[in-house]
Amino acid sequence: MEVFEGFKDFKLTQIQTSDPEVKINLRYGGNGPPILLIHGNPLTHVHWHLVAPRLAKNYTVVVTDLRGYGDSSKPRGREDHSNYTFRRMGQDQIDVMAALGFDKFCVAGHDRGARTAFRMALDHPEKILKFASFDILPTHHLLTHATYQWAMHSSHWFFMAQAYDIPEKLIEGKYDYYIKQKLTKLGIGKGGFTEATLREYARVCTAENIHAVCEDYRAAVTLDMEMDTADFKAGRKIQCPTAVYWGEQSHTEKHFDPLKAWPQYAADIRRIKPLPCGHYPAEQVPDMVFEEINAFFSY
Repeated sequence: MEVFEGFKDFKLTQIQTSDPEVKINLRYGGNGPPILLIHGNPLTHVHWHLVAPRLAKNYTVVVTDLRGYGDSSKPRGREDHSNYTFRRMGQDQIDVMAALGFDKFCVAGHDRGARTAFRMALDHPEKILKFASFDILPTHHLLTHATYQWAMHSSHWFFMAQAYDIPEKLIEGKYDYYIKQKLTKLGIGKGGFTEATLREYARVCTAENIHAVCEDYRAAVTLDMEMDTADFKAGRKIQCPTAVYWGEQSHTEKHFDPLKAWPQYAADIRRIKPLPCGHYPAEQVPDMVFEEINAFFSY
């Protein structure tokens, strides 16, 4: 594992969740009100290494690896993919924060981490004080407004979601190639990574990780979409104060209108704006991400 200077004062540990098969890998440090930062695909908690240490001056910061990612447990997917839904991933994060002594906290998520946090805010409104989303549209909106132009830039959504074990076998033995292309060339808004972070993301890209990612995407287009559709039809929205950010060079900006989409899913949006970056704000414009999170979570 690469040693990242920003995390030198953070404690590295693993916490058993309410799922006997899963321990979550994490770092935590700092002092003050608790905040949780959750990464996306195909990343790890390292995604926040330029942001978390600065936040730790004012907050107790927890950065985790989602189940299936990084050094967290990677259970085999169930037939219905239910152990990789955002609801189950969100419960892992609730379990982690409870084990650390935090019953209520703020959460920021990027990509899959933002989708996990979105579900946490709906399922656990008494625990999530504020929610900041980075470069997603809610899953229901994304899939019901998908175009072929977006699909060309986001083909992994449907490739990874194909039946077991077709995508797993097609990527097998090509993990280094896959991770480099995924992060630097496949789609739009890519790049902005250091050699150290690319090595770390390549280190944890294994057969078990790829299977978990596939299960994540299989769950997203089935059970997660069903949950989100039911909530949308019932008029259920996130009630906590919400901040929404996205990259000007990402698929979110190019193929959707976040200003129109997000108010359909969140009742109390306090900040909603694009950032001058692509799909990975915390590594492409870390100073701005720090400033936004710090300002939003502080009031």
